[in-house]
Amino acid sequence: MAKFIREFKGNFDEVVEFSKNTVLDNSASSTLEDEVFYNVNDVKIGVLVFERYSITGGNRLSLTLTIVGFEDEIKLSAITSGGSQGIFLKINTLGEQEFLTEYVGEIVKYIESL
Repeated sequence: MAKFIREFKGNFDEVVEFSKNTVLDNSASSTLEDEVFYNVNDVKIGVLVFERYSITGGNRLSLTLTIVGFEDEIKLSAITSGGSQGIFLKINTLGEQEFLTEYVGEIVKYIESL
């Protein structure tokens, strides 16, 4: 498992759309498996689950994004999972880190451009 957490100012809907496009455009095997959105009073919450095939790991793995927006405050977490080949221990998690690193590189550039 690999994880990235960031807080920044931005527009919730734009961050969601940017994230979808970034993940889906970075790999031909990436798919948006499911998404769910909630509004709690003035807070927007989105959970998006992506999956892709990892050539380095020889398996499929997932990236889960949780995006929370209140006014112009955004809280974002990105967590990958499923890239291990071990039965009892996690072995070969390179694919998880790579999946996360590709997304993080793009979202950091996006945040810095705001």
